[in-house]
Amino acid sequence: MPGKEKKAAERARVPATQMEAQGEAQAEVLSSNVVYEGPLFKVVKDEIREPNGHVTHRDVIRHNGSVVILAVDTSRGKKRERDPLVIMERQYRHAAGQYLWELPAGKIEPNEERLAGAQRELEEETGYAAGRWTELVRYFASPGFLGEWMQVYLAEELTAGTARPEPDETLEIHPMPLSQVEAMIAAGQVLDGKTLVGISMYRHLRAARKQARKKKRKE
Repeated sequence: MPGKEKKAAERARVPATQMEAQGEAQAEVLSSNVVYEGPLFKVVKDEIREPNGHVTHRDVIRHNGSVVILAVDTSRGKKRERDPLVIMERQYRHAAGQYLWELPAGKIEPNEERLAGAQRELEEETGYAAGRWTELVRYFASPGFLGEWMQVYLAEELTAGTARPEPDETLEIHPMPLSQVEAMIAAGQVLDGKTLVGISMYRHLRAARKQARKKKRKE
């Protein structure tokens, strides 16, 4: 395995789900029928027995899952380390009926590893490759009816290249300072959930790294 890919792979570890980790009871599926199946997701109607014993029906959207990439560039001196560039996208979202500011993201292909999917999506959508990958968080976007969960990665040590977006993707790529992204969030200009989650988790990671550096200097 090439050096950068091995380095990236060693950093990617997908944890068990919370219910698996805690051994909590799950619903019992009594029956399940696919009522719609498309190229991106399918809709199933399940009859289930909830963990509390209540029997009910649930309509659930099933999806392979997605990856989200917070790609940051800190390669231009102390100023950029303090205020790294974040690779942002702007694109029209028909379901939302408007243009949205977002982090790069995309669906996982069948049998694709999540890290590999994140690397592929970053290069396809933005042209950037990254030498360092870190898991930030995974979360369910709308667990009331959507089974999809998203894995957010931090991508660092960026190398620019040529984007290869899908034919149906019309993306504007905007590298912008983290401080500007945070100002846009505060002003209500960033409405995309995965982007809000990713930036929030990055704040925590930066604070933790800063504390670790201070501790190391004192030792």
